Amino acid sequence: MKSLRQIGSIQLGLLSAMLAVGLLSATSSFAADAHSTAMFAGVKANTGKAMHTREGSKDALAVSDDFKIPETPAPHWQVVDSKGNVYLLNQLRIKDGKFNRKITLPSYIQDVAKVQIWCSFAEALLGEASFQAPIKTAAAEVSGGMQATSATGR
Repeated sequence: MKSLRQIGSIQLGLLSAMLAVGLLSATSSFAADAHSTAMFAGVKANTGKAMHTREGSKDALAVSDDFKIPETPAPHWQVVDSKGNVYLLNQLRIKDGKFNRKITLPSYIQDVAKVQIWCSFAEALLGEASFQAPIKTAAAEVSGGMQATSATGR
């Protein structure tokens, strides 16, 4: 009878260990989809960082809490990909004193190397922050898979 209890305890211990490993791997997979830039550097945008996250099949960019939105007429989000293509996106400041501190990237952007703050009124770069390495978007991963399939003729 005592040996059955010991076997039950061992099984419970193994189950607990497997559950802990599963939770740790799930946590690290969420962390793997979160990336942060260096600090913003520029004439007007020189505080805080930009962060990339993936929510399902959507890529999002957000600025950190310590990021101060520049006091300029029309600050915008702008991203630069690894090929040097520049994409002007949403305004940071919107009506009624509200802000776009987080945006969803359009599906036509394949990767993000830099996040810039651009003043469309003055047509001037206010600051930029770079990722350590370009971040491949979900759209690029999907289209990359399609290209690989079509290249093999299947």
